[in-house]
Amino acid sequence: MNNRQNQLAAFNRLLDIMDELREKCPWDKKQTLESLRHLTIEETYELGDAILDNDLPEIKKELGDLLLHIVFYAKIGSETHDFDIADVANSICDKLIDRHPHIYGDVLVEDEEEVKRNWEKLKLKEGRKSVLEGVPKSLPALVKASRIQDKVKGVGFDWEEPEQVWEKVQEELNELQVEVKEGNQDKMEAEFGDVLFSMINYARFLKINPEDALERTNKKFMKRFMYLESKAGELGKNLSDMTLAEMDVFWEEAKRLPK
Repeated sequence: MNNRQNQLAAFNRLLDIMDELREKCPWDKKQTLESLRHLTIEETYELGDAILDNDLPEIKKELGDLLLHIVFYAKIGSETHDFDIADVANSICDKLIDRHPHIYGDVLVEDEEEVKRNWEKLKLKEGRKSVLEGVPKSLPALVKASRIQDKVKGVGFDWEEPEQVWEKVQEELNELQVEVKEGNQDKMEAEFGDVLFSMINYARFLKINPEDALERTNKKFMKRFMYLESKAGELGKNLSDMTLAEMDVFWEEAKRLPK
């Protein structure tokens, strides 16, 4: 691994390259905070994929892409004299010190949960009116539900036992079935949302990340379905020409493939 001197030299090299690209490259010169936004989101998802695949070389590559974006935003900020990379780094350093009084102060904590509770209390002292203000509006709904539940847990608004949460899941499922029988589309959607929210809450109590769990299932389904397509192709058939019973034979084969 590189020592601190080499790490700083590498970061300085990136800053120099960013300066040069911003000055000389037509594409880089044209970019704004707004134009980079969707690319940053895309890079973040690519990093997430690499992490789920446990692909360490790809994780390193995607971290580099994200670091470039951070440096890019800071470079644009420096051009408007609003902030630069030092301001960005100092800002997060100051926040980390303020939010960790058990490390940089005289506060005592017993465990991770107490650290998280103190974190939320400190954010309220900084001027936030609600613990939910820190949940980004543009987060995907499943991730947002997880963050909402984490946030309210930090101030003590939570179930006590997993069994209570599972009972809530069953209650929401029963309410959904009532609306399904009634056939009211709007109420079905509302109750289905309640089911999902309660399932995400249950996952939290089981220490399961629901986003990761669902993505694992997505990948598993895609692998099995593509196996099904390949087997149909070997027979010279399209899936649309096969019966469900025929497809199920290959589906069961796919389930026995190495994971």
